[in-house]
Amino acid sequence: MSKGGSQQRIIKTSINSSKVEDEDETSPVDPVRNFTLKQLRKFNGLGDAPLYLSVNGIVFNVSKAKDFYGAGGPYECFAGRECGVALAKMSFEETHLDDLEGCSTILNHGEKCELHSWIEKFRDFRCYPVMGRLVPNSKLPSADRIVSIEELAQHDGTSSEIPEGYAAVPIYLGAGGKVFDVSFGGIEFYGPKGGYHRFAGKNASRALAKMSFDPADTANPVSLEDLTEKEKQTLNDWVKTFEDRKCYPCVGRLE
Repeated sequence: MSKGGSQQRIIKTSINSSKVEDEDETSPVDPVRNFTLKQLRKFNGLGDAPLYLSVNGIVFNVSKAKDFYGAGGPYECFAGRECGVALAKMSFEETHLDDLEGCSTILNHGEKCELHSWIEKFRDFRCYPVMGRLVPNSKLPSADRIVSIEELAQHDGTSSEIPEGYAAVPIYLGAGGKVFDVSFGGIEFYGPKGGYHRFAGKNASRALAKMSFDPADTANPVSLEDLTEKEKQTLNDWVKTFEDRKCYPCVGRLE
């Protein structure tokens, strides 16, 4: 090759009829999920973080090969990156990393065969666990589009139609005027079997602000006018968590 230039904190819920409990540190088995490039970069094997990489959008857990892909290893630049083009071209060039679309647009026939061989090697011979799919920013809905209550309700995680290039169905959650797709790392909480599923496909702003599971707090229309300053701050903290720590992509704004 020519050489050129925490473990995420997981929400644990204690469910009763009316209260959202505080978060706790735990490490459940992650379901197959969607990833953004920003999220993937966190799985770089540093500290306690698992070590993932993506090959043509397929995200593999290569933690058992830290000698190769971890810090100090010969392939360390691939940690937490999309590296399909780089592997196909046998290159360490930075321009060949995180170029998912390039797997279908810039590779010649021989390079595409090489890419396929790498995928087979990772999946069938090395048996690296498949963690999900990398969804490029160009495939995500615009954060500025308006999402109606009807469209929000359709994305509650119960659909069987998985969009092309995704590993899991989108799960929309409204909070603070924004709509987040929590299928990018939050399926175990907001999916059909999750403790927070009652928030999926709904404007959960009031429920999150009040730390409440009361169905009345997610019933439309959701009113925030009577929230206390403390509750407003709680809602802001949830939105900040979604944006900065969980890095759930914003896929629109509430109607």
